[in-house]
Amino acid sequence: MAMTFPQFLVVLLLALSTGPLCDAIWLNIPKTGTKCVSEEIHSNVVVLADYVVVSVEDGQTATIAVKVTSPYGNNLHHRENVTYGRFAFTTEEAGNYLACFWSDNRTRGSGEVVVNIDWKTGIAAKDWESVARKEKLQGVELELRKLEGAVEAIHENLLYLKSREAEMRSTSETTNGRVAWFSIMSLGICIAVSGLQVWYLKRFFQKKKLI
Repeated sequence: MAMTFPQFLVVLLLALSTGPLCDAIWLNIPKTGTKCVSEEIHSNVVVLADYVVVSVEDGQTATIAVKVTSPYGNNLHHRENVTYGRFAFTTEEAGNYLACFWSDNRTRGSGEVVVNIDWKTGIAAKDWESVARKEKLQGVELELRKLEGAVEAIHENLLYLKSREAEMRSTSETTNGRVAWFSIMSLGICIAVSGLQVWYLKRFFQKKKLI
């Protein structure tokens, strides 16, 4: 039996409400190394992340250091000697945001530190419980609001990708233009050098009375 539009809408809302909005990230941090996670995010996007040390290979309690930087190298979050924490910010510039984790080397042995990271961006980072309490939304109304937010996020991502495509196209056209001019200049120099060589050889042979 064919599904009607209201039934399809209900199924879609149930999928959005039951499906995970983000996936947890697991990092195995060596005692002397650094592990980083990154995501390319456009400007004016909310980022929220929780991190916690789950275990260490030899069973000892471990601490880590965390540093989060923006695409331009600005320090957004920096903590040392911690076992858990949270960072939240709204992006001011588009680009690759980097979060690096490393061991504080305070733990004996050579065990790896296991860290769990719950990284959320955009619509997934929004506090829907607060929105529901503030606007008195329940049930389907709240799910429709989530759906509206998801559509807006997709629209913003499409606009961002469109602007990036236009930027890359402009850069490609500029590069192609420079390469074309360089090729023309190279060809002109080769022709000029060849003409000078012919002229020099002609004069040389004329002086030797060979021609």
